[in-house]
Amino acid sequence: MSSPPPLRFADHPQGGSGPARFGAGSAGAAATKDVGTETSEATDLSAADFADAVARQLGLPRISLSDLLACKPLAERFSRRFLRETMVFPFQSAQQKPCLAVTDPRDTAAARAAELVFGGAIELVVASVDDIAMALNRLAGDDEVPARDGAEQPQLRDDDIESLRDLATGAPVVRAVNDLFELAVELRASDIHVEAMRTGLSLRMRVDGLLKPVPEPAGVLPQAVISRIKIVAGLNIAERRLPQDGAARLRVGRIELDVRVAVMPTQHGESAVIRLLPKDRGLLAIEKLGFATRDDRSLRRLLALPHGMIVICGPTGSGKTTTLATALSVLNEPTRKILTIEDPVEYEIPGINQSQVKPAIGLTFASALRSFVRQDPDVIMVGEVRDGETAHVAVHAALTGHLVLTTLHTENAAAAVPRLLDLGVEDFLLRSTLRAVIAQRLVRRLCERCRSEKVLCADDLSADPRYSAVGFEVGETVYEPVGCESCGSTGYRGRLGIFEVLELDQEIRPLIQGTTDAAVIDRSAIRNGMTTMLDDGVAKCRAGATSVAEVLRVTTLR
Repeated sequence: MSSPPPLRFADHPQGGSGPARFGAGSAGAAATKDVGTETSEATDLSAADFADAVARQLGLPRISLSDLLACKPLAERFSRRFLRETMVFPFQSAQQKPCLAVTDPRDTAAARAAELVFGGAIELVVASVDDIAMALNRLAGDDEVPARDGAEQPQLRDDDIESLRDLATGAPVVRAVNDLFELAVELRASDIHVEAMRTGLSLRMRVDGLLKPVPEPAGVLPQAVISRIKIVAGLNIAERRLPQDGAARLRVGRIELDVRVAVMPTQHGESAVIRLLPKDRGLLAIEKLGFATRDDRSLRRLLALPHGMIVICGPTGSGKTTTLATALSVLNEPTRKILTIEDPVEYEIPGINQSQVKPAIGLTFASALRSFVRQDPDVIMVGEVRDGETAHVAVHAALTGHLVLTTLHTENAAAAVPRLLDLGVEDFLLRSTLRAVIAQRLVRRLCERCRSEKVLCADDLSADPRYSAVGFEVGETVYEPVGCESCGSTGYRGRLGIFEVLELDQEIRPLIQGTTDAAVIDRSAIRNGMTTMLDDGVAKCRAGATSVAEVLRVTTLR
């Protein structure tokens, strides 16, 4: 019987030679001309899925990135060029035997070469092209950047701008930054943190709300990486003393990204935070937000109001913009005119007039709101109430017959009332206009492939008092994270919201006074049936969507 054709990752951009690139949904995805590279056709199979398929078909062991990095490398007898061209990684197994991690076991030339080097048989294991590339980068970093003992990295002089510009546009630095974006997409990161330290760059990516360290690019200067990021975002690379903000639109594989870059001078250079905003985020529907049945009905009833103000509260990164955009998509009908002023415009919704603040030319939230009321709108959305002027204009817009949606940074829903009073809004105006406050947080969703189910016993409750603190009893079922290849060994994949919806009824409105206590409003709302964020989170724990530890990470007991 003839053997099946070799499995190959056909869309690898180097065609089996040259340094690998981190995939964006596939190992061969590359950034667009916006970041200085050519595009290549992406496959439907991710690098990890391809490696899984190869291992299953050929009956070989599959090694994960964490296990690969934990093993002792045996690369000293090989040239780095050979390892990168063949995309293999030699290492020592737990049984002290030489092993070779490969992407294509049917390409036998590399295996024969390794057998010659080690003088005997070797064991083949399958790894994804991304994992081998990261292991080789880590290896190169250990060899080429021996600054981990405290020695400082080489630095360019502050006035050597032309040399820095040449480095930032050179192939190694361009490739390193492109790989950074591609890895971020592969990991589903929302932010990239590039931080200048005394010994080099510290790279971290925010995945499902938590920062995750990633290997720094090897063989490139830290200033060159920061300068390349500034060039991509259209910033001035010669200005290193002041903070700068920029933006760009990139394509990474099949995904279009809006990139927001904030650069800040620090003690050892400049640090950058890059926010990644995918253009296609799927359908905006209230059902996907995760509101409980009662809160879902309340939100739909509130959005049907002809006028008034609805405030969404939470810290940065709690999903407020997504909730606002979903509410606007519900209201988006030809019979309504909707205007928004945002910073930045994160969701583009057809049929809605969206504007972005530009303080440099005087377009602020407050000035835009004053113009909006002359545009005959039905619904106005203000990205954030940051100051008293914006709060006053928003309240008066709601008072004059408009439905106003906005956000505020407060701990819970009840705290929005004293916060607005503190911004100078008169209490009688607030009683007349404020219809509801929605507070929210994001918790990590348990990985459905590996989560474990456990029936609580008395020993569990005594060993972990958190279960009793949130109301779990003996005999109830809880779900806990485990970790697998699909979730990157974290036990979580994706996020979901937990909410509390505070509607201002006839009992709560009289409590809005000049010296309003948020705790009094909170207790009154709970008596009237408000589900707190903690209660909503515990309900999602019982449903197996998240864990108790994750809920208590973002909320507090009252």
